[in-house]
Amino acid sequence: MDKLVYDFIQEHESNLVTLWMEEMKGEADEKFLQVISDQIFVKTSHDFVNLVVSHLENSNDFSTRLREFAEKIVRLGWPLTFVTTGLRTFGKILYKQMTDNNIIATDNSFEFVTYYEDWLTPMNHEIVNAYTASWEKTVSLQKMALQELSAPLIPVFDKITVMPLVGTIDTERARLIIENLLNGVVKHRAEVVLIDITGVPVVDTMVAHHIIQAADAVRLVGAKCMLVGIRPEIAQTIVNLGINLNQFKTHSTLRKGIEQALEMTNRKIVHTEGHK
Repeated sequence: MDKLVYDFIQEHESNLVTLWMEEMKGEADEKFLQVISDQIFVKTSHDFVNLVVSHLENSNDFSTRLREFAEKIVRLGWPLTFVTTGLRTFGKILYKQMTDNNIIATDNSFEFVTYYEDWLTPMNHEIVNAYTASWEKTVSLQKMALQELSAPLIPVFDKITVMPLVGTIDTERARLIIENLLNGVVKHRAEVVLIDITGVPVVDTMVAHHIIQAADAVRLVGAKCMLVGIRPEIAQTIVNLGINLNQFKTHSTLRKGIEQALEMTNRKIVHTEGHK
């Protein structure tokens, strides 16, 4: 039966893929189809059928091909339900086409149904496992990348660095901020660190506590910390909450903070004639 199915798929691949795409477009969410080009959809559909054929061949590189296919469809944003439904749909199309071509008849239909279950069920499990593993890996890598980007320490002048903060600061991110601050201060030999909170939407007691912790950590390694980007509404919130930021030098803008940081490192901005 393996060879019978394999030969039929090889001979009718183009037609099977076309029928499969027509069926799946009816199953897919319109938003999903809008973000994927027809060319990519056709190419990936052929890759899917080739994967099925590879499984039929008991190919030695099936696991590798399955992993690569799973990584690809995760990147494309194909939902897992779309893929598993696609496998069942392909099996039904294959059965109908083989029946229409008199390859499956009354005398061997039961044999094919049994074969169908023994073939597609394990493959379905393998696809689910590969998709899940690829999805978890992708999410993990994205989370790591976002964390690294969410608290960068940027050298702007010799001995002066800036950490622009954007978004909500929770306990996990605060830990990352302190870690990046300490590593960056040592790496860049910074004497002054400016923490820019322009992009932080809310500064409550917890956020202020995390910022104070970061400043204390910076002082322990011999650098000074400055808080900049304090908007009027943030300043009012800090006052209303009774948060004590007296240990900080503070400024409303990053520019003013950099000017003071230059003074603290015995430098200043000099405006030349014609460049004010």
